Amino acid sequence: MGTFFNIRYELDKPTVLQRIDDQINNDEVGYVCVADGVILNLVDRLPGYKEVVDEAMFSICDSSYVPLYLRWIYGMDADQYCGIDLFRDIIGKKKYKMAFLGGSEYILDAIKQKLSTEDERADEMLYMELPFCRADEFDYESIARIVNRHKPDIIWVSLGAPKQEIFMNMLKPYLHHGVLIAIGAAFKFYCGKGERRAPQWMINNHLEFFYRIIHSPRKQLNRCAWIIRTLPGLLYGEWKRKKEAQRDVATV
Repeated sequence: MGTFFNIRYELDKPTVLQRIDDQINNDEVGYVCVADGVILNLVDRLPGYKEVVDEAMFSICDSSYVPLYLRWIYGMDADQYCGIDLFRDIIGKKKYKMAFLGGSEYILDAIKQKLSTEDERADEMLYMELPFCRADEFDYESIARIVNRHKPDIIWVSLGAPKQEIFMNMLKPYLHHGVLIAIGAAFKFYCGKGERRAPQWMINNHLEFFYRIIHSPRKQLNRCAWIIRTLPGLLYGEWKRKKEAQRDVATV
């Protein structure tokens, strides 16, 4: 695990899965952030939001560009680990009892239907639509009572950034068990309803953002504008931290 661009990343996939498993087995509540370009930007701009991300167990690298930046600056090899990939990896284990929070009833029903073809325990899972409101307006105590009754090991949250990370942070104190993971559009990607992921060739060539712009221009162009605006400062800041660390080592 290492801190880059002000985010504590766990970049090793097996370690990600093992740490989640350990947290569950130790009966400790925690949450994981799935850090894409939007979260990278928000952490840089919003101090309060940075604290929320800092309190996570760790973040996984959902951005295809962060591994490129790490290669340019540090010469290190790192891989993208998307929220939908983590989602599928954990579901594929057929090991954990799960809860699905957020998304519409239509999407949740589609998830349940698809999951029933992969895991015979699908009917035992919790599928919970959440009200449309600001992050500070949820009744966290009531939500937690429902979740605690079901005793899920994994609690998937799909509300979009930054709301879903704030939601996890505020729900965590009321929970008795489980690891929360915020996965954005992965609900829709998984069930194939409402939104689809970019073709693999676009993903392989770091063009997934372009696909999203085409399908949701208003939302994505605003996000991209903020990312482009803050990216030079992020890159320079990380390069500067590298140089300072090298100087500190040289003076020892």
